[in-house]
Amino acid sequence: MDSLQIYADNSDEEDLSHQPSTLSADSSPPRLIPSKSAAPKVDDTMLALTAAEARQAQSRPIDPTQHVVAFNPTYDQLWAPTYGPAHPYAKDGIAQGMRNHKLGFVEDASIDSFVFDEQYNTFHKYGYAADPSGSNYIGDLDALQKNDAISVYNIPQHEQKKRKFEKEKDEDEVDPMEIDNPATDVWLMKNKRSPWAGKKEGVQTELTEEQKKYAEEYAKKKEEKGHKGEKGEHVVDKTTFHGKEERDYQGRSWIAPPKDAKATNDHCYIPKRLVHTWSGHTKGVSAIRFFPKYGHLILSAGMDTKVKIWDVFNSGKCMRTYMGHSKAVRDISFCNDGTKFLTAGYDKNIKYWDTETGQVISTFSTGKVPYVVKLNPDEDKQNILLAGMSDKKIVQWDINTGQITQEYDQHLGAVNTITFVDNNRRFVTSSDDKSLRVWEFGIPVVIKYISEPHMHSMPSISLHPNTNWLAAQSLDNQILIYSTRERFQLNKKKRFAGHIVAGYACQVNFSPDGRFVMSGDGEGKCWFWDWKSCKVFRTLKCHEGVCIGCEWHPLEQSKVATCGWDGLIKYW
Repeated sequence: MDSLQIYADNSDEEDLSHQPSTLSADSSPPRLIPSKSAAPKVDDTMLALTAAEARQAQSRPIDPTQHVVAFNPTYDQLWAPTYGPAHPYAKDGIAQGMRNHKLGFVEDASIDSFVFDEQYNTFHKYGYAADPSGSNYIGDLDALQKNDAISVYNIPQHEQKKRKFEKEKDEDEVDPMEIDNPATDVWLMKNKRSPWAGKKEGVQTELTEEQKKYAEEYAKKKEEKGHKGEKGEHVVDKTTFHGKEERDYQGRSWIAPPKDAKATNDHCYIPKRLVHTWSGHTKGVSAIRFFPKYGHLILSAGMDTKVKIWDVFNSGKCMRTYMGHSKAVRDISFCNDGTKFLTAGYDKNIKYWDTETGQVISTFSTGKVPYVVKLNPDEDKQNILLAGMSDKKIVQWDINTGQITQEYDQHLGAVNTITFVDNNRRFVTSSDDKSLRVWEFGIPVVIKYISEPHMHSMPSISLHPNTNWLAAQSLDNQILIYSTRERFQLNKKKRFAGHIVAGYACQVNFSPDGRFVMSGDGEGKCWFWDWKSCKVFRTLKCHEGVCIGCEWHPLEQSKVATCGWDGLIKYW
């Protein structure tokens, strides 16, 4: 008990010694008595060594040459750095010349397929093969010595000659009578043409009535398919001139613009009454285009496969009919000076016509339906034709050579419109995939892709006269405005609505001064909106059925032409 008391006093003194010294300088130093333990003394050297070894095993990296790991290594062990000196010129200890893989050096351990086949077939034929792990052989060693260790792929020269000689000998032994008799096996072997020709076949029986009928139908179908071909259907191109004479007393062509044709004033007005009706198409009219700059002629594309051109200024009659398509004409487009124009039909053909003579200069086809055709508006690129096809591509042809020079293939649906913007350096396309895509001309990579969940398909797009805005006819009964500057953003403040166009590709257009927006609709009306206020200015009941197209006259600012599915073209 006394020793316990001493131990307690001693621990108190120890505690005091840890506290900051408050004793005087001349006081005696504290006495330290060694602690005593009642437990017996144990030698713990082995325990310490075992613990250290375990700890070292935890951090030791696994030897990369070791094939079997006898325990479950930890993550730290698997990813521990390799021991040993680092290579002075390598990032991770492997010299650059040693690398054949981005993670280091990978050794090819597989046997070459030809070598494997050779040894496999040799073993099956002779009963022996080379051991891949060394230079010795396995299998039938007697056969090995007998055959001089040859493989199936290196038969000695004398053996080859022997085989050839035996073959010729067999042929010589054949009876010539048997060779001439088609009923014998020898004749069959001699004249065989296929793996099955050596076998004797039963006598060819007569075809049944059903088989005959099927064969005839198949032949007929094949013949029809051959006539049609992959490209568009071929029709003889014809044209008829309906005017009095193709040249007047001064020798001027009938397509020459009148001398006095110039803009009357710069201010556009909304038309109020019907001036003239052209009726020559037997079915609906799908598109109309005024002659560029002057507008003294108007071109119309009909669903009766014909394209007609009408006089606007003088007689108001049909001047010429162009017949070269076998199905409805979908789109038309003039070149810059109006002397030539393009037509796209559902017969999968695109035709390039001479306006004056009615001759077809060239025909283009990819075997798919063209929905829109456009020439590059630049004066020096009037030989470049772009067409939006039903197979989701925009195809670019050189008219002079007839070759396809580029394909823009990113859309997910049929392409409906092509509109050039930004000084004709770029163009915007819309498609049935409910998106707008902007392309650099000549580069088949989309530079801007516009697609929102609320967007609908946009089958018609028109450029504002100041070239800063695009009006897009959206199939949810509204016209949306997009900027043509770098961002191609939707202008949320401008939106023109009120008309019903869902399901119809009604064309949208601007007045030449940009003050009015106009569009046809599914009920035969033509709508006019004020560009600044977006309010409906006027509606005209133009057609029975759909009013599909509308064009503003380029010079006479208060006149508008419309066309509809009732086959009429009206001038207001």
